[in-house]
Amino acid sequence: MKQNTPVLDCWLTVGSTYTYLAVVRIPGFEKRFGVQFRFRPFNLRLIFNEMGYFPFPPNSPKTAYMWRDLERRAGMYGIPIRLPVPYPAKDVLLANRVALIGSQEGWASQFIRASYRQWFEHGREPGSEANLSESLREAGQQPARVLEAANGEDAHNLYGRETSIARDLGVFGSPTFAVGQELFWGDDRLEDAVSWAKNGRVLRQP
Repeated sequence: MKQNTPVLDCWLTVGSTYTYLAVVRIPGFEKRFGVQFRFRPFNLRLIFNEMGYFPFPPNSPKTAYMWRDLERRAGMYGIPIRLPVPYPAKDVLLANRVALIGSQEGWASQFIRASYRQWFEHGREPGSEANLSESLREAGQQPARVLEAANGEDAHNLYGRETSIARDLGVFGSPTFAVGQELFWGDDRLEDAVSWAKNGRVLRQP
């Protein structure tokens, strides 16, 4: 990383559908705009439970809209997507602790993107053995080592601390991009977050 490269925190939960549209585009944004994203997995379901809220209940009109919206937006970006996929994912807590270990060791970006490709291109939900093993191998990691660490006390404690930081910051959804205390929620705010990191304000895109 070059000196004075703007760094944005990407607060996310693997298992959030719209996050797919952001994490796939982030490497291109880093190269194009000279910024860096730091992935911060957290327990969004815990925060939802505290709020008494779940955004997309199964078999609801809102969830049906979400799938169609994802399909349209993925088409706009040229991102592969095959719907339907299993939802909600059952074991996202494990998937996110794995991603958190990746954040500590420097391979989170590769793992998270691979996990989303497994979900949205092959129908293997995050946290499943097939998704985890394949995504870890794509990230250059030995699944047995990482999964043992992800099930350990240290990973559970770190996951709790990161979730507390997200809560205190005011994060309530995934993905949320943070530039200091400034928050930008949603894959469609990725451009705004980068503009703020580079310019200290949101500039209209040409």
